[in-house]
Amino acid sequence: MLLSVVITTKNEEANIASCLAPFATFKDEVETIVVDNASTDATKAIAKREGARVFDKGPERCAQRNLGWRRAAAPWVLILDADMVLPRETIEEILAAAKADEADAYWIPEVRTGDGWRVKVRNFERSFYDGTCIDALRLFRRDVLAKTGGYDEELIAGGEDWELDIRVLATGAKCAILKNHLLHNEKRLTYSKMLAKKAYYTRSFAAYKAKWPGHPAVRKQFSPWYRFVGVFVENGKWRKVLRHPILFAGVMFERFSVGVVYLANKGKREDRERR
Repeated sequence: MLLSVVITTKNEEANIASCLAPFATFKDEVETIVVDNASTDATKAIAKREGARVFDKGPERCAQRNLGWRRAAAPWVLILDADMVLPRETIEEILAAAKADEADAYWIPEVRTGDGWRVKVRNFERSFYDGTCIDALRLFRRDVLAKTGGYDEELIAGGEDWELDIRVLATGAKCAILKNHLLHNEKRLTYSKMLAKKAYYTRSFAAYKAKWPGHPAVRKQFSPWYRFVGVFVENGKWRKVLRHPILFAGVMFERFSVGVVYLANKGKREDRERR
Protein backbone atom coordinates (compact mmCIF):
# COMPACT_ATOMS: atom_id res chain seq x y z
CA MET A 1 0.00 0.00 0.00
CA LEU A 2 1.53 3.29 -1.13
CA LEU A 3 -1.21 5.92 -0.89
CA SER A 4 -4.12 6.60 1.46
CA VAL A 5 -6.77 8.95 0.03
CA VAL A 6 -8.72 10.78 2.74
CA ILE A 7 -12.05 12.29 1.66
CA THR A 8 -14.26 14.34 3.98
CA THR A 9 -18.02 14.24 3.44
CA LYS A 10 -21.34 15.52 4.65
CA ASN A 11 -24.40 14.71 2.52
CA GLU A 12 -22.30 14.16 -0.60
CA GLU A 13 -24.27 11.35 -2.28
CA ALA A 14 -24.21 13.32 -5.55
CA ASN A 15 -20.39 13.43 -5.61
CA ILE A 16 -18.79 10.65 -3.60
CA ALA A 17 -19.02 7.86 -6.21
CA SER A 18 -17.34 10.04 -8.86
CA CYS A 19 -14.61 10.96 -6.38
CA LEU A 20 -13.88 7.36 -5.41
CA ALA A 21 -14.28 5.61 -8.77
CA PRO A 22 -10.92 6.62 -10.37
CA PHE A 23 -8.99 4.83 -7.62
CA ALA A 24 -10.62 1.43 -8.26
CA THR A 25 -8.02 0.37 -10.83
CA PHE A 26 -5.19 1.19 -8.40
CA LYS A 27 -6.50 -0.85 -5.44
CA ASP A 28 -3.19 -2.70 -4.99
CA GLU A 29 -1.43 0.59 -4.22
CA VAL A 30 -4.24 2.87 -3.02
CA GLU A 31 -6.72 2.72 -0.16
CA THR A 32 -9.63 5.16 0.15
CA ILE A 33 -10.86 6.50 3.47
CA VAL A 34 -14.11 8.45 3.78
CA VAL A 35 -14.62 10.40 7.00
CA ASP A 36 -18.24 11.42 7.13
CA ASN A 37 -19.91 13.99 9.37
CA ALA A 38 -23.33 12.51 10.24
CA SER A 39 -24.73 12.49 6.72
CA THR A 40 -28.48 11.95 6.43
CA ASP A 41 -28.33 10.81 2.81
CA ALA A 42 -26.72 7.77 1.16
CA THR A 43 -23.13 9.06 1.29
CA LYS A 44 -21.79 6.36 3.62
CA ALA A 45 -23.60 3.53 1.86
CA ILE A 46 -22.22 4.61 -1.52
CA ALA A 47 -18.71 4.98 -0.11
CA LYS A 48 -18.80 1.44 1.31
CA ARG A 49 -20.12 0.13 -1.99
CA GLU A 50 -17.14 1.76 -3.74
CA GLY A 51 -14.73 -0.03 -1.41
CA ALA A 52 -13.80 2.82 0.95
CA ARG A 53 -13.13 2.47 4.65
CA VAL A 54 -15.79 4.67 6.26
CA PHE A 55 -15.61 6.52 9.58
CA ASP A 56 -17.75 9.19 11.23
CA LYS A 57 -16.30 12.30 12.84
CA GLY A 58 -17.18 15.96 13.38
CA PRO A 59 -17.84 18.74 13.85
CA GLU A 60 -15.64 20.21 11.10
CA ARG A 61 -13.36 18.98 8.32
CA CYS A 62 -10.12 19.51 10.29
CA ALA A 63 -11.21 16.85 12.77
CA GLN A 64 -12.35 14.64 9.89
CA ARG A 65 -9.05 14.99 8.04
CA ASN A 66 -7.01 14.31 11.17
CA LEU A 67 -8.93 11.12 11.90
CA GLY A 68 -8.45 10.06 8.27
CA TRP A 69 -4.69 10.43 8.03
CA ARG A 70 -4.18 8.93 11.49
CA ARG A 71 -6.06 5.81 10.35
CA ALA A 72 -4.11 5.68 7.08
CA ALA A 73 -2.17 2.49 6.33
CA ALA A 74 0.07 3.97 3.62
CA PRO A 75 3.19 6.16 3.90
CA TRP A 76 1.63 8.84 1.68
CA VAL A 77 -1.67 10.68 2.30
CA LEU A 78 -3.80 12.60 -0.20
CA ILE A 79 -6.44 14.97 1.19
CA LEU A 80 -9.50 15.54 -1.02
CA ASP A 81 -12.96 17.08 -0.85
CA ALA A 82 -15.86 14.97 -2.08
CA ASP A 83 -16.48 17.23 -5.09
CA MET A 84 -12.99 16.59 -6.47
CA VAL A 85 -12.04 14.01 -9.11
CA LEU A 86 -8.54 12.91 -10.10
CA PRO A 87 -7.84 12.01 -13.75
CA ARG A 88 -5.93 8.76 -14.27
CA GLU A 89 -2.75 10.58 -15.28
CA THR A 90 -2.79 12.56 -12.03
CA ILE A 91 -3.11 9.41 -9.92
CA GLU A 92 -0.25 7.86 -11.88
CA GLU A 93 1.89 10.94 -11.29
CA ILE A 94 1.09 10.88 -7.56
CA LEU A 95 2.13 7.24 -7.29
CA ALA A 96 5.30 7.91 -9.27
CA ALA A 97 6.12 10.86 -7.01
CA ALA A 98 5.56 8.73 -3.91
CA LYS A 99 7.89 6.03 -5.24
CA ALA A 100 10.55 8.54 -6.26
CA ASP A 101 10.36 10.16 -2.81
CA GLU A 102 12.05 13.33 -4.04
CA ALA A 103 9.78 15.69 -2.08
CA ASP A 104 7.82 15.52 1.18
CA ALA A 105 4.59 17.24 0.14
CA TYR A 106 2.94 18.51 -3.03
CA TRP A 107 0.56 21.16 -4.25
CA ILE A 108 -1.84 19.94 -6.94
CA PRO A 109 -3.15 22.34 -9.61
CA GLU A 110 -6.96 22.62 -9.69
CA VAL A 111 -9.28 22.96 -12.66
CA ARG A 112 -12.95 23.80 -12.10
CA THR A 113 -15.38 21.79 -14.19
CA GLY A 114 -18.41 23.19 -15.97
CA ASP A 115 -19.24 25.68 -18.69
CA GLY A 116 -19.76 29.40 -18.80
CA TRP A 117 -18.00 32.63 -18.05
CA ARG A 118 -17.66 32.18 -14.27
CA VAL A 119 -15.87 28.85 -14.66
CA LYS A 120 -13.41 30.38 -17.14
CA VAL A 121 -12.76 33.25 -14.76
CA ARG A 122 -12.30 30.94 -11.77
CA ASN A 123 -9.87 28.70 -13.66
CA PHE A 124 -7.90 31.67 -14.94
CA GLU A 125 -7.60 33.04 -11.40
CA ARG A 126 -6.67 29.67 -9.90
CA SER A 127 -3.86 29.21 -12.43
CA PHE A 128 -1.93 32.07 -10.78
CA TYR A 129 -1.98 30.47 -7.33
CA ASP A 130 -0.14 27.17 -7.88
CA GLY A 131 2.59 26.77 -5.29
CA THR A 132 2.04 30.22 -3.76
CA CYS A 133 0.99 31.04 -0.19
CA ILE A 134 -2.61 31.18 -1.47
CA ASP A 135 -2.41 27.53 -2.52
CA ALA A 136 -2.69 24.57 -0.11
CA LEU A 137 -0.74 21.32 0.04
CA ARG A 138 -2.82 18.17 -0.55
CA LEU A 139 -0.32 15.32 -0.86
CA PHE A 140 1.91 14.53 2.13
CA ARG A 141 4.30 11.99 3.45
CA ARG A 142 2.42 10.63 6.45
CA ASP A 143 5.40 11.17 8.75
CA VAL A 144 5.38 14.87 7.85
CA LEU A 145 1.76 15.13 8.98
CA ALA A 146 2.67 13.25 12.15
CA LYS A 147 5.55 15.65 12.80
CA THR A 148 3.26 18.69 12.50
CA GLY A 149 0.32 17.14 14.34
CA GLY A 150 -1.95 17.67 11.35
CA TYR A 151 -4.69 20.24 10.97
CA ASP A 152 -5.42 22.72 13.77
CA GLU A 153 -8.92 21.76 14.92
CA GLU A 154 -9.40 25.17 16.54
CA LEU A 155 -9.52 26.74 13.09
CA ILE A 156 -12.96 25.43 12.27
CA ALA A 157 -13.86 27.43 9.18
CA GLY A 158 -11.03 28.99 7.27
CA GLY A 159 -7.26 29.29 7.26
CA GLU A 160 -6.63 25.68 8.31
CA ASP A 161 -5.03 24.71 4.99
CA TRP A 162 -2.75 27.75 4.96
CA GLU A 163 -1.86 27.21 8.61
CA LEU A 164 -0.81 23.62 7.99
CA ASP A 165 1.34 24.72 5.04
CA ILE A 166 3.22 27.09 7.36
CA ARG A 167 4.00 24.30 9.81
CA VAL A 168 4.93 21.80 7.08
CA LEU A 169 7.38 24.27 5.53
CA ALA A 170 8.75 25.09 9.00
CA THR A 171 9.84 21.46 9.41
CA GLY A 172 12.18 21.92 6.46
CA ALA A 173 10.05 19.67 4.27
CA LYS A 174 10.69 19.89 0.56
CA CYS A 175 7.48 20.88 -1.26
CA ALA A 176 6.80 20.75 -5.00
CA ILE A 177 3.98 21.15 -7.53
CA LEU A 178 2.56 18.27 -9.54
CA LYS A 179 2.34 18.76 -13.30
CA ASN A 180 -1.13 17.21 -13.64
CA HIS A 181 -4.29 18.61 -12.11
CA LEU A 182 -7.36 17.59 -10.15
CA LEU A 183 -10.90 18.45 -11.23
CA HIS A 184 -13.04 20.47 -8.83
CA ASN A 185 -16.76 20.18 -9.50
CA GLU A 186 -18.32 23.58 -8.83
CA LYS A 187 -21.10 23.39 -11.42
CA ARG A 188 -23.74 24.27 -8.86
CA LEU A 189 -21.76 27.10 -7.28
CA THR A 190 -23.61 30.29 -8.20
CA TYR A 191 -22.16 33.74 -7.62
CA SER A 192 -24.28 34.25 -4.47
CA LYS A 193 -23.34 30.80 -3.13
CA MET A 194 -19.68 31.53 -3.80
CA LEU A 195 -19.87 34.71 -1.70
CA ALA A 196 -21.71 32.88 1.08
CA LYS A 197 -19.03 30.16 1.03
CA LYS A 198 -16.27 32.77 1.26
CA ALA A 199 -18.08 34.47 4.14
CA TYR A 200 -18.23 31.16 6.02
CA TYR A 201 -14.52 30.58 5.56
CA THR A 202 -13.65 34.00 7.02
CA ARG A 203 -14.91 32.92 10.44
CA SER A 204 -11.53 31.66 11.68
CA PHE A 205 -9.30 34.15 9.92
CA ALA A 206 -8.88 36.26 13.07
CA ALA A 207 -7.72 33.19 15.04
CA TYR A 208 -5.42 32.16 12.21
CA LYS A 209 -3.82 35.61 11.99
CA ALA A 210 -3.45 35.77 15.78
CA LYS A 211 -1.61 32.43 15.78
CA TRP A 212 0.97 33.65 13.25
CA PRO A 213 1.33 37.42 13.80
CA GLY A 214 3.68 39.03 11.33
CA HIS A 215 4.44 35.82 9.44
CA PRO A 216 5.44 36.67 5.83
CA ALA A 217 2.93 34.24 4.32
CA VAL A 218 0.08 35.61 6.42
CA ARG A 219 0.98 39.18 5.51
CA LYS A 220 0.80 38.25 1.84
CA GLN A 221 -2.46 36.32 2.18
CA PHE A 222 -4.23 39.35 3.65
CA SER A 223 -2.37 42.02 1.70
CA PRO A 224 -4.58 43.88 -0.80
CA TRP A 225 -1.46 44.56 -2.86
CA TYR A 226 -0.49 40.91 -3.12
CA ARG A 227 -4.02 39.56 -3.63
CA PHE A 228 -4.92 42.14 -6.30
CA VAL A 229 -1.53 42.70 -7.96
CA GLY A 230 1.47 40.78 -6.66
CA VAL A 231 0.32 37.20 -7.21
CA PHE A 232 -0.70 38.04 -10.78
CA VAL A 233 2.58 39.64 -11.84
CA GLU A 234 5.33 37.81 -9.94
CA ASN A 235 7.67 35.41 -11.71
CA GLY A 236 6.67 36.65 -15.16
CA LYS A 237 2.97 35.88 -14.71
CA TRP A 238 2.10 39.41 -15.86
CA ARG A 239 2.48 38.14 -19.43
CA LYS A 240 -0.58 35.94 -18.97
CA VAL A 241 -2.55 38.97 -17.73
CA LEU A 242 -1.65 40.88 -20.89
CA ARG A 243 -2.74 37.95 -23.07
CA HIS A 244 -6.16 37.70 -21.37
CA PRO A 245 -7.23 41.18 -20.17
CA ILE A 246 -10.98 40.44 -20.22
CA LEU A 247 -10.61 37.32 -18.08
CA PHE A 248 -8.39 39.31 -15.73
CA ALA A 249 -11.09 41.97 -15.43
CA GLY A 250 -13.50 39.20 -14.40
CA VAL A 251 -11.03 38.02 -11.77
CA MET A 252 -10.71 41.52 -10.37
CA PHE A 253 -14.49 41.85 -10.08
CA GLU A 254 -14.71 38.62 -8.09
CA ARG A 255 -11.69 39.55 -5.97
CA PHE A 256 -13.31 42.89 -5.15
CA SER A 257 -16.59 41.18 -4.22
CA VAL A 258 -14.83 38.72 -1.93
CA GLY A 259 -12.89 41.61 -0.35
CA VAL A 260 -16.13 43.43 0.43
CA VAL A 261 -17.55 40.27 2.04
CA TYR A 262 -14.40 39.83 4.13
CA LEU A 263 -14.42 43.43 5.36
CA ALA A 264 -18.15 43.32 6.11
CA ASN A 265 -17.77 40.17 8.19
CA LYS A 266 -14.69 41.56 9.90
CA GLY A 267 -16.70 44.66 10.86
CA LYS A 268 -19.52 42.54 12.28
CA ARG A 269 -17.08 40.53 14.40
CA GLU A 270 -15.46 43.68 15.74
CA ASP A 271 -18.89 45.12 16.66
CA ARG A 272 -19.80 41.92 18.55
CA GLU A 273 -16.48 42.00 20.41
CA ARG A 274 -17.01 45.63 21.44
CA ARG A 275 -20.40 44.75 22.89
